[in-house]
Amino acid sequence: MLTYDKMFYETNKFSEHFSLFKQISAEKLQGFGEFVSICDVCLLSWLFSCCCWIFFKLFSRISKECLATKANIQRSNVCLRIIKSLGMFLVIEGSLVYKCVYCRVQMNKYSCTRVNVQLYISLSFVFLSQDLLDHSCTSGSGSGLPFLVQRTVARQIALSECVGKGRYGEVWRGQWQGESVAVKIFSSRDEKSWFRETEIYNTVLLRHENILGFIASDMTSRSSSTQLWLITHFHEMGSLYDYLQLHMLDASACLRMALSIASGLAHLHVEIFGTQGKPAIAHRDLKSKNILVNKNGQCCIADLGLAVMHFQDTNELDVGNNPKVGTKRYMAPEVLDDSIQTDCFESYKRVDIWAFGLVLWEISRRTVSNGIVEDYKTPFHDVVPSDPSFEDMKKVICIDQQRPNIPNRWFSDPTLTSIVKLMKECWYQNPSARLTALRIKKTLTKIDNSLDKIKADI
Repeated sequence: MLTYDKMFYETNKFSEHFSLFKQISAEKLQGFGEFVSICDVCLLSWLFSCCCWIFFKLFSRISKECLATKANIQRSNVCLRIIKSLGMFLVIEGSLVYKCVYCRVQMNKYSCTRVNVQLYISLSFVFLSQDLLDHSCTSGSGSGLPFLVQRTVARQIALSECVGKGRYGEVWRGQWQGESVAVKIFSSRDEKSWFRETEIYNTVLLRHENILGFIASDMTSRSSSTQLWLITHFHEMGSLYDYLQLHMLDASACLRMALSIASGLAHLHVEIFGTQGKPAIAHRDLKSKNILVNKNGQCCIADLGLAVMHFQDTNELDVGNNPKVGTKRYMAPEVLDDSIQTDCFESYKRVDIWAFGLVLWEISRRTVSNGIVEDYKTPFHDVVPSDPSFEDMKKVICIDQQRPNIPNRWFSDPTLTSIVKLMKECWYQNPSARLTALRIKKTLTKIDNSLDKIKADI
């Protein structure tokens, strides 16, 4: 028989052990900072279900039974209860270790981004370009390394009109500090795209006149719902897709657009080393709707939500955490037939080149030669539905190996003839045979210089 005093001693001893366990666990969890809210009992994160009540319900029951059977408790029953309690203690300890490891893994998934985790908890933080704070922002993209500002840009922006809608959400025109800005409001299902775009803009130096200029990324609460905002420069001419439907081009304007897109793509694809450098980036969703037109007729590439980054020094390929693979109409053959080497960064760049060739075709259709111009159409408009399925595109591109139709009148114009040759070299079935963005840029520059020379001679 175990006396009451002995049982009380054993119970207190177990309680002391649990208190010591809490103290040790608290020390282990110090590194998590404000990312977790700690339970006062077991120190588990509030993000996870707490099992403390299980232990204390059992502990309380043991104590009550001990008091009720002060003189008659048998040693075997006491041992059984102690073993059960110790077992529960081990379960709690194991659960804590598992959840700590899980939490650490989740944090590590986003460790490459400079986005402070508090951005997702507090709406008082925002990523803002150093250029904007210095009031010296250029027409180019991105920023220096951004930092957290103790105020919310979203609260300072007055939305004026919705200028576009899509699967991702909406784009609004807004006013901030007396200037027009574009506010891309992501739907909740596209949170990963918002996070990825924020991540890329805030972890690389992405300043270039042919990449959409970044201002800030913010999370705000409006109309009793949380909204994910990406704030960029505003281009009133809209997307290339919209622009081409309303405007015809001459050879000079055609080259200006094509060269500006190629320049932006070449900047994305190249890795720049040094403190003012950037990793190589592949867009993965290049299309006319993701390219904007500025006032001088040049273009800038937008929407980096599916982009891939490559760091040559460590050979690290960062594909992000977004399962989407782009727009079906613009998918390359190797994406459609699933033969793409997903562990090779060059593969993603070659996918961009395929899509660039299709955009080049869209621009060329709206370029006047001999007084003739075609209506705007999307690539493969004549062989697939307006919203083609994956299988539709696979049959046309991979099985039938069709390419967009080239009108005969293009070959009567020297500029369009050169561009036709270029776009065909972007459409090789073999990805490794396609041109690089840098080669395309150099070729278009050469064509542009030739056109300038012809104009000068005239």
